Amino acid sequence: MELTKIAFGGGCHWCTEAVFQHLIGVEKVSQGWVSSTGENSSFSEAVIVEFDNSKIDLKTLIEIHLLTHKSTSNHSMREKYRSAIYYFKDYQKEEISTIINELQSDFLEKIITKILEFNNFKPSAKEFQNYYKNNPQKPFCEKYIQPKLKLILKRFSEYSK
Repeated sequence: MELTKIAFGGGCHWCTEAVFQHLIGVEKVSQGWVSSTGENSSFSEAVIVEFDNSKIDLKTLIEIHLLTHKSTSNHSMREKYRSAIYYFKDYQKEEISTIINELQSDFLEKIITKILEFNNFKPSAKEFQNYYKNNPQKPFCEKYIQPKLKLILKRFSEYSK
């Protein structure tokens, strides 16, 4: 099986990691910091997702990503929590752009998520990886992660583990 790789940034990488770990077809989620090039060369919290395109497609992953973080809001923490989709192959850039344009009609405000070339990755410290899996009862997980997982179960049940 050949996996497709894409990276997502937007909110806390603990939340983003948990969201993608709960999806059928996602085989691996690496939590940490991702950088792009040029003005987006600073590292921002993100995850690298490796998925089986025969079980879940890129459009579904992007839709879930846009719905589980503030994809229409510029706020003071955007440098640390850049709303972005990082592509690994040039052809993915156009595909991502097309998908975001198609999904825009589902949002009241303009989607601000950037489409950026993947440049580099730094993994989180081992004690923070698999954060939700290891700490589901912690107040942070109950307050921020569980509502996102409930959204997936409700709107994307066919992809929920």
